[in-house]
Amino acid sequence: MIETALITLLIVAVCIALLGGKVFFVKGGKFPNSHVSGNKAMRDRGIGCVQSQDREAQRKPRFSLDKLEETLNESMNN
Repeated sequence: MIETALITLLIVAVCIALLGGKVFFVKGGKFPNSHVSGNKAMRDRGIGCVQSQDREAQRKPRFSLDKLEETLNESMNN
């Protein structure tokens, strides 16, 4: 049981070292930007990530109070 846990721990440590090689061993190294908005070709096509689109949608008002009042008045009068 302990041997299996140690082998698993060793495999995970090797994977972390390989995935983070640039970060750990290069001065000023950082993980590559794999975000959709970090890709120039996607930006050129106007494709963004869901988080950015959601953030923009949250900024826009969904309805105006005048429009809501008008809709309610119409529904009550009919």
